[in-house]
Amino acid sequence: MIEQKGRWTRRGFLQIATRAGLAGWAAPYLVPGRALGKDGAVLPSERVVLAGIGIGGRGGYVLSCFLREPDVQCVAVCDVRADRRGRVKKMVDDHYGNKDCVEYRDFREMLARQDIDAVLITTGSNWHALLSIYSAKAGKDVYCEKPCTKTIMESIALAEVFHRTGRIFQGGMQRRNLPHVQFAVRLAQEGKLGKLQTVHAHPGGLGTGSSGWAPPEPEPPKDQVDWDMFLGPAAWRPFNKGFLNSGFEKGGGMVGGGCLEWGSHCVDLCQWANRADDTAPVEYYPIEDGQARARYANGVVLVLRNDGWLPLGSCPVRFEGDAGWVETGDSAKLALSSPALLAGRKIPEIPGYPATFHVREFLNCVKTRSQPKVNAQVAAQSHITCHAANIAIFLGRKLQYDPVKNEFLGDDEANRLRGEAIRDPWHV
Repeated sequence: MIEQKGRWTRRGFLQIATRAGLAGWAAPYLVPGRALGKDGAVLPSERVVLAGIGIGGRGGYVLSCFLREPDVQCVAVCDVRADRRGRVKKMVDDHYGNKDCVEYRDFREMLARQDIDAVLITTGSNWHALLSIYSAKAGKDVYCEKPCTKTIMESIALAEVFHRTGRIFQGGMQRRNLPHVQFAVRLAQEGKLGKLQTVHAHPGGLGTGSSGWAPPEPEPPKDQVDWDMFLGPAAWRPFNKGFLNSGFEKGGGMVGGGCLEWGSHCVDLCQWANRADDTAPVEYYPIEDGQARARYANGVVLVLRNDGWLPLGSCPVRFEGDAGWVETGDSAKLALSSPALLAGRKIPEIPGYPATFHVREFLNCVKTRSQPKVNAQVAAQSHITCHAANIAIFLGRKLQYDPVKNEFLGDDEANRLRGEAIRDPWHV
């Protein structure tokens, strides 16, 4: 009898296994200790399975931060460029000592994989929002580099989709996880500077010229550079290799993205300092004396300026109250109106802009399903502020904005600039 009273016998199983060519299944199987979580390894069930899309220079650095975390397993990379696909695959395979990382040219094939938990998106800005939305709809959590959106309408859609799907989103504004920035923000939020009056952000540029066409060049084979996929939702134009590394279509079709370039970092920190993570300024002003300004409903003024900063490194911010001020940047040094603001504290100085802490927070949130500091709602509001400022700069006039309805008051032209046409077959 193969089966006895509903139970399988060993001999019966071996007979079936032999006929099926599966006799090896019945032999003793030694499970490596690493797979069981021994020797400090992380159990496979505890690992976050990661894939990367559009991993270039900055993306390669962020991916290296992920690879250093013991509870991450990167299994796939997608890029429209064959040279980058191969380079990143080698990076991942060399890290793990195998050849397992799978290359994809079409992100839809990769997102269809059920074993992938999270996606690192570091493509050009043209794709950030749509790839994040498609990833969330495919059941993936997302770490997306900045700028996270191109328009106000993309920002709204990003927040809505991640709220509806329950997926985790972390925008790449990594300074929120650096000690000196956190300390400066606490001074502003906790009233240590008195009543907050002005927040200053370095925009990294205030130009808002529209992008156009470059001289046509011979289009490479699709398996080498998929030009149509590179353009994605942007308007079609002939191939020019200069677009491949130019920050193409950054911010509503604007070449430099206006204040969005560094503003997505620095304006984000100003929003945080003003406890404005769920809103945006209600008035925006065009450039005057080299500065652009916006005013929040609570009266705090946001100043966007490229000049006049203390020598404290890139991406500086400054918060001013009626009783004091603080300024800081990527040097990790703090400039204070009074040494008493330190209150004897020693703030860790971590210069530069490491993504390590930001990546770790994202992974923790993926596991706990809690919201990271730069979740989709926070990122959306910071970007809406930048986009609205850019529109005021572009139109050259004062604009009033309703941050609840997300529309400009009495200005049809400004409202049309909240979004842009998306090329078929792509859609939000």
